[in-house]
Amino acid sequence: MRNKRLMGVLLSCLMVSIPMAGCASEIESILGESWGVPGGLALACLRDDAYRELVIEIDHAPGYNPESSTVSLLKERLGQVCDKPDGIRIELNEMNFAETTTWTANTVREVAHETMDAPPQTSVLRWHVIMPEGKYSDDSVLGVAVDASTIALFSDSIDDATSIFNPRISAEDIENSVMVHEFGHLLGLVNLVYTSPADHEDSEHPGHSNNEDSVMYWAVETVTISAWFSGDLPTVFDQDDLDDLAGMKSGELTTTDQLWRP
Repeated sequence: MRNKRLMGVLLSCLMVSIPMAGCASEIESILGESWGVPGGLALACLRDDAYRELVIEIDHAPGYNPESSTVSLLKERLGQVCDKPDGIRIELNEMNFAETTTWTANTVREVAHETMDAPPQTSVLRWHVIMPEGKYSDDSVLGVAVDASTIALFSDSIDDATSIFNPRISAEDIENSVMVHEFGHLLGLVNLVYTSPADHEDSEHPGHSNNEDSVMYWAVETVTISAWFSGDLPTVFDQDDLDDLAGMKSGELTTTDQLWRP
């Protein structure tokens, strides 16, 4: 009975690329383990009360390492919103993953939790990225945030997302945007662990912005990304995103599902 219930929950939750709070909470209650939901460590990142340093571990398959521009951009964007006086450090590790073809949210969780160098919450805050060979089960997805500290980027799908109709947009450009986008979900954007006073969540794509100038725009993590933009891809949090993050940090906006609170 337990296995049947778990399978039913997982099937319903995996229909979206960002597991919602209710899905993750129910899975955790069955498994007896809490890794939280996307946005569950937002306050831990935005504030410096408990964690003065943020470590980003990026584990990648051979030949699937992130572009140097992606690493630099990620560090810059997180540095703009996360209060980390001791800095943000990014660690790159080459790794042979057991799965090389089709990934699900559950597979990402299992593999990432097994391969991460240290837990998310120790003396520092740690977030974890895996960049494996293969594609997500929905091959239109370029990246996923699966819990409070874990994301995956699928470089094979990112390569497929380049388009002859917009040759200005390269795989490197797409990787830049998708990486920042997924970390935006770890920060709780949009409305994942709070309710914004601004009407900027896309009604047809929950958890995403309706502003195409925001890196949280819904099309950023889809394989059709090149078709939605005639110019450069967004790589910044827009003002509504920044206001939401500031509101969460100050306590003006009520946050839910947090694994750490001040």
